[in-house]
Order: sequence, then C-alpha cells, then structure tokens
Amino acid sequence: MHPHLVKLLGLSGLAAALFAAHGSAQAGEVQAPSFNAQPCCQLCPAAYDASRYTTRYQQNFTTLVQAEGDWLFRTREDLRTEFDTTPAGYRRLQQLHDAFKAKGVELVVVYQPTRGLVNRNMLKPADKAAFDYEKALRNYQGMLARFSKMGYWVPDLSPLTNEALPLAQKGQEFYFRGDQHWTPYGAERAAKIVAEKVKQVPGFADIPKREFETHKSGRMGKTGTLHNVAGQLCGTSYAVQYMDQFTTEPKGESGGDDLFGDSGNPQITLVGTSHSGKNYNFAGFLEQHIGADVLNVAFPGGGLEGSMLQYLGSEEFQKKPPKIMIWEFSPLYRLDQETIYRQMMALLDNGCEGKPVAMSASTSLKPGNNELLVNGRGGTIKNLHNGGHQVDIQFEDKSVKTLQATLWYMNGRHENLKIEKPSTSDTDGRFAFELRDDEDWASQNLMAIEVQGPEAGTAPQKVEAKVCKRNVFPGAASHTARAGL
Repeated sequence: MHPHLVKLLGLSGLAAALFAAHGSAQAGEVQAPSFNAQPCCQLCPAAYDASRYTTRYQQNFTTLVQAEGDWLFRTREDLRTEFDTTPAGYRRLQQLHDAFKAKGVELVVVYQPTRGLVNRNMLKPADKAAFDYEKALRNYQGMLARFSKMGYWVPDLSPLTNEALPLAQKGQEFYFRGDQHWTPYGAERAAKIVAEKVKQVPGFADIPKREFETHKSGRMGKTGTLHNVAGQLCGTSYAVQYMDQFTTEPKGESGGDDLFGDSGNPQITLVGTSHSGKNYNFAGFLEQHIGADVLNVAFPGGGLEGSMLQYLGSEEFQKKPPKIMIWEFSPLYRLDQETIYRQMMALLDNGCEGKPVAMSASTSLKPGNNELLVNGRGGTIKNLHNGGHQVDIQFEDKSVKTLQATLWYMNGRHENLKIEKPSTSDTDGRFAFELRDDEDWASQNLMAIEVQGPEAGTAPQKVEAKVCKRNVFPGAASHTARAGL
C-alpha cells in the first residue's frame, strides 16, 4: 500500500471498526481501528498513448511509465539509452571550448545522468528488465569521454547510477519521484564529485579559498511535473513530496572580510538549468566541497543556454571573466542547436562592442516587417560574407525578449531567424549573433536585414543594429581532429 495516496473503502466498515474499538475499550482491551485501503493513482491508458500528449509542454514527457509507488518515468528522456549529438554539434562544442580557452576560462561540464540510470530500481520488474541499463551507462560514459576529449573538464557522475533502495526508503533519493529535478540530496552527491574535478583545473590553486558549512533550513514541497502531466491526462492527483532543504554559509563569517577575494569577484561561476536553482542548493554544496566562492547565475526556466547567454552578455563577464565556469545541463537538451552557438560565440566576442562597424542603422520599428539594414544603400556594396561577420541588435526597451528577423543575401537566398529569451530571464534588449556559416552559408554575402516590429496598436520600438567583423578564436580550425570526428 502506498504511504501517501490511498482510497478508503467502506465507510460502514470504518464505523464498525470504531464501534468495535469502543466496545473493546469497555471490556478493558484497546484495539486500533482497522482500515481497508488500496493504492489510489495508477496511470490510465491515455498516459501510454503518445498521441494524447497534445501540447508542446506535454510532449516533453512522452510517454509516462508507472513505477513503484507514485514513481513515474518518461520513456523518451528518463529511459533513453543513446547519449550523442550530430557532427555539427560536436564541431560547435569544440569551437565553444576553444573560444572560452582563448579568454582564459576553463569550462567544467556537469552532464547529468538520467533518472533511469540513477533510479532504475524504482521501475517495475518488467520495465526494469526492458530498460537496457548496461547500454545506457556505456553510452553515457562514452559521451562524457567525448566532452573530455574536446578539452572540457568532465566530472564522472556514473558512480551515482543504479542507486540502492535504502536511500529512497530514507527519503534521500537522488531524483524526486514525480519530477525531473534532482533533490537536494542528489545535488549534494553530484557536487562532491564535481568539486573533486574542479580542484584538478589549472589555476585552481590561485583562487582564494574559504570554508563553508551547510545546515538544514526547512522543508520544501515538490509538486512533480511528471505528476502534473499524469493528472492532465488521467484526472488524478498526487501527494506533494516533502524534502529537506539546505542552506550553505561561510564558516564563522564575521562579515568584515572581502567576500569574494580578488577585487570582490568570485573566480568560479555556475551557469545551468533550474537544477542549479537555490531550492536544491547545488551552488551551496559546490562552495562547501570546493572550498571557494561560487557565483550562481542560473535561474529557473533558463534551459540549456538561458543563464549562459545572460551571463556572457553581462558587464561582469566582459570585464572580469571567471577562471572556471561550471556548466550544468541534462541529456534532454539537443547540443546541435545552431542558433544557440551563434549567440554564445558572438557574446563571447562581445558582439560589435568596440569594433569597427561595417554597416549600422538606427530606426523605430512599426508593426509588420521593417527594413533595418541594406548593403549598398550608400552606393557601394560591401563584402559582408557570413564566415567573418556578426550582428549586434539593441532595443531601447530592455524588456524585449523576442527577435524575429529575415536575413537576405545577394544571390536571393534568405534565412528566417527567431531568437526567444526565457520569460524568466533579466534581459537587456540585446541580440548578438554570428551570421550563419554552417554547410555552404559561410560564403554568402549579406544584402539586408528585416525585423518584425511590435504588435499592432502598440508604440514603435526604437532599435539600433550593427554588422561587424568577428573574432576567429585560436584553435577553432583544428576542432575536427581533436574531437575525433
């Protein structure tokens, strides 16, 4: 019987039990009431039908699998056996590493093991037998090795897989029963391993050290995302899972010391997904086990790239980049999303800031398509080939989170580009990106940029746009050989 979700059967039986207990008490024998109960919530047939997952959000959970108690798993994400990306994804990952390296930043990749790898012992026997754990673990470790071969520092989290049942029975599972996030206990177990890898990074010895201590600070209630989707499909509801919360603080801090050592800035930064949010105290556990300050810039809803892009575009990063950046993400994110890398690379180069401008314009966008930049408007057509240029667009309204543009080229080809920043991000109204150079796009010569204006009935949006040459980071040319592609 599940300890939380039960359905009481037979009110008359309950009354009879209470009456019997009362009668026994009069006779000098006290007996506890007897309840007849059974598990409440099992997945309905609709949950096993992928076609019933109709919304974009629900499709992230196809298809749910009923496990022990109120544990749920996702077939596609949690029980995946493949961990990989495309040749284009590997090419971009290598370029990104080389670009950070050129700026003196060492990247530590925290590539989470899936819920299936970690908590497979919660699967029902038939599903556990069907899940090829050995293949999944082998491919997960293979992906870690690929990151490492490209030059990233990669903590091996595979010792955390195949978690024993006693931890679940103590309420200290790595993952929540019905949610994709790790618990604070899982966050700490990961942080210990990550910390040992961070200590191996060159330059770590020069980072100011501090002692931290962690203590329980309360309880959190998690309404699981998997449980929510199951409720949408089946009309059922699940109990909130309660979990210990933790807070990490400097040990014996008097308050008078320089908080972040050198110039008041931590030299280790954490970017990542909502797993790095303060609810799970991953950043705090990192500080405790690393023994140094960690600047946590991750925010809920940021996805793979949200906090990274927000941080790269900040004055804090541009003026004083960290020595070590910890980038946390899960295998559910595709690593070959070209538009993401185009933004990361441009922001690492700080867009067109401080660079000679090849073409620029400033205007007010009206509803509909707006011609923003035109090559040759002054009578001379410039060589703005994609392979060597980038674009930097700045809205006066810093709350603008979406850019829709059409880039036209001299041979008539065009690209429709849409960049959406997370609704939870603190945006600056800036959109910097490289011109597309994958496949045969590098030789294209930019002719014009059109930008979609605000919605009808709203005020015009003031915007400034620049095209400039981009920096080619050292080492990028040899990425293919070193990535083993």
